[in-house]
Amino acid sequence: MDARDRRRSTWVAALIGVGVMAAVDEIVFHQILGWHHFYDRSTPQVGLLADGLLHAAELVVLVAGIFLVADLARRGGLHRGAVAAGALLGAGGFQLFDGVVVHKVLRLHQVRYDVELLPYDAAWLASAVLLVLAGVLLLVRATRT
Repeated sequence: MDARDRRRSTWVAALIGVGVMAAVDEIVFHQILGWHHFYDRSTPQVGLLADGLLHAAELVVLVAGIFLVADLARRGGLHRGAVAAGALLGAGGFQLFDGVVVHKVLRLHQVRYDVELLPYDAAWLASAVLLVLAGVLLLVRATRT
């Protein structure tokens, strides 16, 4: 197995990580807790539509990632350590992008409304950083093996 297979394994698993974290966000924070919609700057109907579009996009990303991982495995090029690293990097990268760009720069929504945001933002970003750091550590380990 070469470095190119390791890189491909990392990238395709990152797609799965992005899809899984988007699904967790959508299911837990949008649907179960009802804290926000993907786009909260309009009517509730537009918010639900935005959630549906996010859900559709996350499913496409998940299915594409699964097919790409399966193709790598079929060709004997799947690097399991890089897959674990890529999944964590993708999940953390999604969480970081969502917390910084979507919440703060574009202000499409916040984690929660009518509360002090700092603890929620800190927890959101801290979880993202922990996921990314875990992914980096696993990737370093996978590179050495």
